[in-house]
Amino acid sequence: MPGAVVITRPRAQAQPLAARVEALGRKAELLPLLEIAPLPDPAPLLAALARLHQYALVAFVSPNAIDAAFAHIPQWPAGVTLAVLGEGSRAALAAHGITPQTVHIVSPADAAHSDSEHLLQTLDLAALRGKPVLIIRGESGRELMADGLRAAGALVDVVPAYRRSVPPLTPALAATLRRLLAQQNDWIITSSEALRGLHSLLREMDLRYPDATQHNSVVMMQQQHLIVPHARIAETANNLGFSQLTLTGSGDERLLAALQSRL
Repeated sequence: MPGAVVITRPRAQAQPLAARVEALGRKAELLPLLEIAPLPDPAPLLAALARLHQYALVAFVSPNAIDAAFAHIPQWPAGVTLAVLGEGSRAALAAHGITPQTVHIVSPADAAHSDSEHLLQTLDLAALRGKPVLIIRGESGRELMADGLRAAGALVDVVPAYRRSVPPLTPALAATLRRLLAQQNDWIITSSEALRGLHSLLREMDLRYPDATQHNSVVMMQQQHLIVPHARIAETANNLGFSQLTLTGSGDERLLAALQSRL
């Protein structure tokens, strides 16, 4: 009997995947390892959104960036190209009424590699030389997309739209982690930041809430099976001592196919 499928995405993106996991006959456990919150000062975001019509390209790095920005966008300006990384962001755009039928949307040509590197390969960088480009992302993030666009001569503005953080370790969260570690599960990890946060939470848990068994929670977690969509996350997992993992490529369909292969 397979264990549960632990979904570690932020809650808003976790619930649709959980429904599909349960449709496979697996129990889904929601364990959001990143919390998404609005910025204390939205003024820079609002100022950038007021100038949307001036940009040749606006790139969103995540569904959370899309949701945070579109809370303030009444209508997408005509002629402004959108760029996103993957199917989750396309679905988020569609939820706000933005589809390829109405807006030019660019995403990586290879859907199995939804990342900044492959988006840069797909964009017509020569056409963006000297043009203004806006990147909307979380408060912190990789600089690769901005650096790549600037190297191509684009005039890049980077604006944060939300804040993400690892949840605080509470007694309730510690109890949930111990319960999940007590059996073998499949853990869907879609962020290196989330995996590093989990590693830190487990170390803190053993210090603050030791249990009678004195088991090392990090070692117990390293014996769990991880399902990851990107080689960068797999590299983070290996560096943290995880060896039981499946690398799927981007997209929920590939994550679900990996789960089906373990039934």
